[in-house]
Amino acid sequence: MEQHLAGEFARRLARCEDELKWLYLELYRGDEEAYRYFIAMLQRAYEERDEALRALDRQREASPEWYKSRDFVGMLLYVGAFAKTLRGVEEKLDYLEDCGVNYLHLMPLLESPEGRSDGGYAVSDFRKVQPELGTMEDLSALAANCHSRGMSLCLDFVMNHSSEDHEWARRARAGEKEYQDRYFFYDDWEIPRRFEETVPQVFPTTAPGNFSWCEEAGKVVMTTFYPYQWDLNYANPAVFNDMTDNMLYLCNRGVDVIRLDAVPYIWKELGTNCRNLPQVHTLVRLMRLACEIVCPGTLLLGEVVMEPSRVVPYFGTVEKPECHLLYNVTTMASIWHTAATQNVRLLQHQLGQVFALPGDYTFLNYLRCHDDIGWGLDYDYLENFGQQQIPHKRFLNDYLTGKWPGSPARGELYNDDPALGDARLCGTTASLCGVESARYEKNDEKLAWALRLDEMLHALIFTFSGIPVLYSGDEILQENDYAYHDDLLKAADSRFLHRGDMDWEKAEKRKDPDTPEGDFFRRLKRLEALRRAHRVFDGKADVWVMDTGNEGVLGIGRYQSGEKLAALFNFTAAPQTVCLKEDGEFHDMLSGEAQDKAAVDIPSGGFRWLICEF
Repeated sequence: MEQHLAGEFARRLARCEDELKWLYLELYRGDEEAYRYFIAMLQRAYEERDEALRALDRQREASPEWYKSRDFVGMLLYVGAFAKTLRGVEEKLDYLEDCGVNYLHLMPLLESPEGRSDGGYAVSDFRKVQPELGTMEDLSALAANCHSRGMSLCLDFVMNHSSEDHEWARRARAGEKEYQDRYFFYDDWEIPRRFEETVPQVFPTTAPGNFSWCEEAGKVVMTTFYPYQWDLNYANPAVFNDMTDNMLYLCNRGVDVIRLDAVPYIWKELGTNCRNLPQVHTLVRLMRLACEIVCPGTLLLGEVVMEPSRVVPYFGTVEKPECHLLYNVTTMASIWHTAATQNVRLLQHQLGQVFALPGDYTFLNYLRCHDDIGWGLDYDYLENFGQQQIPHKRFLNDYLTGKWPGSPARGELYNDDPALGDARLCGTTASLCGVESARYEKNDEKLAWALRLDEMLHALIFTFSGIPVLYSGDEILQENDYAYHDDLLKAADSRFLHRGDMDWEKAEKRKDPDTPEGDFFRRLKRLEALRRAHRVFDGKADVWVMDTGNEGVLGIGRYQSGEKLAALFNFTAAPQTVCLKEDGEFHDMLSGEAQDKAAVDIPSGGFRWLICEF
């Protein structure tokens, strides 16, 4: 058996060793000793992988497109907010199955210092779970239970930086040069000031600048995000070797999808903006190869929160792939822009770019995530219609915070910068759709409209190719949690508005179809079932933007193996009628009724899925 396993590792290594060695030695200037350490580390990680995970690897190797199935539905959650502990999450797997979820993304749960963690993104130990959430053994048990149910488990890997409390940082503060070399330490502010000339600030209002003074070391250290998050120096092969080892350690606990956090930032070079540099792609490709050797059933998900031209290169090429999955972040922002403006031009334009990409590219599609909504829209395009960036952002934020006259939305600003006229937005999907304000006003008509809009937006992300991902609580219409204002550790961060504890009393209402929660839950499950049942939702389908002749109605066409879908989404507050200019006879996928193509009625804030079978 041992000889067989050794042979498996050797075969996988042999398949890619030429490229692996060439990339590594080019990046690290011919450091053969570091390369030998890297290969030995890969073999050790392979040998430590248990047989159940190796069997899953072989199964997925035999079906390399396993993750592109239309059966996938994801959910993103915070362990503490959802079920207190990892064991609590395991006890709630029946609920997640009831939600139709088979891709479970756990937000950061590794050890981080309280009050200085940015929601878990300042890791002090990459091999320990935050004690109040559980242990690594609990994580392995949860993963094994997920696998027994056909679920995949995703976990964040915070790779750009560590906490200032990490062992490496503590030893760097104590003056050990070996560990200072794992970060970016400078004796004075001369080089940091030169960096600042070209490197943008991530949080100009809450954490200005890209460097902080370290009093203990008497030196300046690079801190791109927050002062307690020290940037790791990937030009040092020891950092890359040990961080890859940490990643593989998580894979060997049963994690199926590694979310590479802030990956565009991981290579720094003076005189550049320190974003998306070529060496970043070399590092991601090396990590992909490491996984293909040690744990080929593992996927890499790139967190690239940038415009599409910057996002797509992280897929790599067909011959040399990098990430398996990427976030469709621009679409999220464009959807909420469209909900506010009730005009689909920008969304049509943006989706046209996405639909033109190769069908092999797999995106995660979502309405809300753990973070804010940043308005990274195509303002060059919007200016063609007289919409200038700063006033338009102000309108979007006014509308979605409920300040705009007649707006039903309820959100809050994040990182508001009055000087630049810029701010981002927070809020749950239900509150942004108007569920919260309608209930407060006890207005049944407004509530009905908000529920239609909420369902329509979910139908939209289910229409896209890729993996639809729900934010925990959206399935039961969970509203904003204003209690964070009273918590000293959270009050300054409005993102906690949509990070509230799961409301399990509300979740119980999903069983009662006479409640809004039960009715919405039933509608959501119906969308999931239809998506799974129809081959037109396959990732390989042809997808295009349909011209509806109506600037308030978005049209999306899909075709696969004799099925054609015409999906129509009414973003306006009034019913709309459009003429469907597509060949074939259509019927309503939800009701089964035949459809007159010359006059397709769509309720305000509603949608139609029309299907034609050849």
